[in-house]
Amino acid sequence: MAALPNFLPVDEAARKYGLDLSRLHSLIEAGKIRAGIIAGETIVSEDEVRDEAVEQKVLGKEDLPEYQKHAHLKGNPIWISEAARKYGILQPTLSKWVRAGIIRIVSRQANRILIDEADVAYCAEIYRQRGKMGRILFNPDGTPYKPKMSS
Repeated sequence: MAALPNFLPVDEAARKYGLDLSRLHSLIEAGKIRAGIIAGETIVSEDEVRDEAVEQKVLGKEDLPEYQKHAHLKGNPIWISEAARKYGILQPTLSKWVRAGIIRIVSRQANRILIDEADVAYCAEIYRQRGKMGRILFNPDGTPYKPKMSS
C-alpha cells in the first residue's frame, strides 16, 4: 500500500517549516502546494511545504525530519567500509557522497577516512526511499533532490 500524504493546518506548517504565512497562501492559490479545508480549517501537504522550505533555503538537510531521526548519531565516527556493510550502501556510492560533501569527514587515520554516521544514516534513508540506479538523489547542499515538474 502506498503511503498516504500528511497534511497539516496551514499556520502550523508555516511555523514548523519557517515560511511566511502570506507566502504559503500565495503558493496555495498558485496551485504549487496542495491544500484542502476540513472543518473550516485550511490544511496543506506537509511534503510540499517542506520541499518549498528547502527550495527557499529556509531548511538545510539537518533540519529535515529524515535527518532528525538520526541526529543522535551526529559526530559518531564510522569507517566507510563499516558504513557500507551496516547501511547496505555500496562503498563507491558512499565515497562519492563524501567527495560531494554530503557526508562529512570526521577524521583521517592513515589511509582510512572516518565519516559522520548521522550523515550516512540520513543518506541511506533517502537512498532507500528514492534510490534507483542513475538517479540524482541529493542537491549540492545535501537536501533530497526533487525533479522539476514539466509544465
